[in-house]
Formats: sequence, C-alpha cells, structure tokens
Amino acid sequence: MLIFIVSCQKNKHEIGKPAIDQNQLLNGITTDTFDLITYTINEDSAVTDNMANVLLGSYVDPKFGKVSASFYTEFRLKSLDPDFGNVGTIIYDSCVLSLQYVGYYGDVSAQNFEVYELSDSLSVDSTYYDFSTKLVKPRNLVANGMGSIVPKPLTNAVVNGDTLAPQLRIPLDIKFAKRIIEESTSGNSTFASNVNFQQFFKGFKVLVNNPNQTIGKGGIFYFNINNNAASKLTIYYHQSGVYKSFDIVINSQAADFVHIDTDQSGTPLEMVLQDSTKGQSTFYAQAFRQRAVIKIPGLDNLPKNIVIHRADLTLPVQFQNGYRYKPGAAVSVAAKLKSSDIKLANLNVVGAFVEGKKHFAIDLRTYTQALIADKIDNTGVVVSPVFFRNSAERIVFNGPNTINKMKPKLILTYTTY
Repeated sequence: MLIFIVSCQKNKHEIGKPAIDQNQLLNGITTDTFDLITYTINEDSAVTDNMANVLLGSYVDPKFGKVSASFYTEFRLKSLDPDFGNVGTIIYDSCVLSLQYVGYYGDVSAQNFEVYELSDSLSVDSTYYDFSTKLVKPRNLVANGMGSIVPKPLTNAVVNGDTLAPQLRIPLDIKFAKRIIEESTSGNSTFASNVNFQQFFKGFKVLVNNPNQTIGKGGIFYFNINNNAASKLTIYYHQSGVYKSFDIVINSQAADFVHIDTDQSGTPLEMVLQDSTKGQSTFYAQAFRQRAVIKIPGLDNLPKNIVIHRADLTLPVQFQNGYRYKPGAAVSVAAKLKSSDIKLANLNVVGAFVEGKKHFAIDLRTYTQALIADKIDNTGVVVSPVFFRNSAERIVFNGPNTINKMKPKLILTYTTY
C-alpha cells in the first residue's frame, strides 16, 4: 500500500524531481502530518535607492488598506552648454515629464499626479529607504487642471508622429520650462557641468494625490528611469518658425529613490500583526512591508539517520481569477540560520505560483536536510514576494485553520540509513 501511495504521489510534486533517486523514493516514508504555525511580521525598512525601477501610484486593498508610492529623482544634462540662441525669441509650447512603463499592479483608473521641485539635493553615494523624504518647494508644477490622468501601461505612445513604447506623460507648467532655459543667460555657468546644473535644478518628487480612492480601486505603476532614453523631461518650443525640443535626462548617474506610505488601520492585516495567533486562519505578505512566516516545530522530532528526498511545502492563496490584486509569479524564501541571528539569510529558494491549484509550491528539501544535520536552527521560513523591493504585490495565504478547503501543508519523503 505504501509503494502504491508513493507511486501515485510522485507525479504530483515536480519540485526537486531531478535530485531524487527514484529507487530510494519508492522505498521511502512519506508523511504530511506536520502542524504549521503561520503569521505575518513587519519589515523594518527597505533600501530603495537606484533600484531597477521606480514605483508610482496608489491603491486601496480590502485586506491591506491603502498603499501609495512616490519617487524622488535627479536629472542630468544630455549635453553641456546648449545653444538656445536668442532666448527672447523663444515661444514655449509645452513641457512634459515622460516615464516609460515596465509594468503595473492593480487597475488603470484615473489618478491625480503631482510634481514638486526639490529644494534639497540628492546624492548617488547616499542610502535611501522606503521611509526617506526630501524637502520640496511648495508649488505643484503640473500644468493647471491636467494632473488627472488615466495611465495606459499597455498602449504605445505617439509623440510628434513617432510610435513609442508605453509611457506616462505628465504636462508641466510652461513657467518652469521658461525658467530653465532663461537660466542659460544668467552668466552662472549653470549648463557648464552637471554639478552646476544640479545645484540649480535639484530634481523632482513625483507622487499621486488620491484622497477619494475607494476600496478595490487604483494601481501602482513601474517605470524604468535608468539609462532609458524615453524617461526624461522635455521642453518643446519654437523659434523663428522652427520647432525644437530640449531634453533633460534621467540615468543611472542620477540619484533616485522610492518612498512608500501605507495605512493598515482597521484591516485584517492589522489584526494579524497585533495578534499573531490570527495568522492561523489567514496570513499575509506584501512588498516592502510584510513577510509571511511558516514554522514547522515537528521537524525537530525527525530522526537524525534519514535522507530527505522531498520536502514540498504548498501555500494556498485566496485569489479569484480576474481579480486585479493577484499574487505574483513567485515568492522568495529566507530564514534565520541561528536563533540568535538578527537578519534573515536568503535560502536561494524560489517558490512558483501554480495557477491551476492557486498555491505556491516551495522545495524545502535542502533546508530540511540542514536542520536534521544541525547545521541550522529550526526558526521557520519567511516568505515574501520575489520582487520585494521593486513591486507592489501582495499575497493572502490560507492558514492551517482556514475555513477554505485548501490548507498549507508540508509533504516529506525520506529514507533511513
């Protein structure tokens, strides 16, 4: 009977398959009776400077509350000492901050975008966190009445007849554009170097202001501002009948960082954070903010003379197909290797989301074998969205005491020696 059960199971769990000797597997012991302890912990802080992408936008989640993302960035000259000719003959047409999309999370309903000029400098040598801020000047630079924009992350942009990759285009006040170009006549050598230019124009804070956003609405958008020619500030003007443009660019030499705000008041997430035992029913993970913890005390009772062939942890999630706030494609797995450790160690394990079964499948074979060998302590594993520092993903997990059908489970197969 044992051989029949294991033979039926081996096609159901693909994680770690190449590492298993099938002859040993057929003679192994399989158990799934481990009790799990599940809850959620807060992340103290996350470094957010010069990431692969910046985040911008907000959404209101029924489980997690409101999440808002803004970013700060410097700009650099595309070329030094530009020649504007007689600036008195310039007629300003528009000024646009363009940001190229690389993804989004949530929906694409209208949001109110705002842009403020920094009064405090950034530095590429500084470390910035998700809670960091910089002082800004008081005036919103978005052109009057043009801050409400419906993002179109999947639609190509057409600019002066050219079809470009999708980008958010925020129109700015002409007065700001005029001030930039007229500075070239000040005699201050502002355009002679990027150091000088960044003293004059320290950069932008870009944010959203959506006080009336309702539950289940909104999204956070991801933008590439590192060495991306499409993400820039452009002043459009004409002079003596000739239409021209002047670009001020963003690249990897320009400092930037993301700021995250969350409001979890009165949410199910807040209840679990205040009382970890509630995580036995439902527990959570969210980019930048929360990580899910799974403890398996029964692993301490395993005999030392065993070889682990499989240790498949499945974590079912609460998610309806088509819902805008869905789990990501994968989770990362970390742990404290010793009980006295302060920081988590990455286990180099990625758990994939199995769409058809609505669960994350995680291979803990190496981790479990290390526990048995007393190389690490049994402190539990910590699961997070794989893009913890540059996404807005969130996950709702079923706990062991969930009222839902699918419960988290560890299935272990081993042999003794």
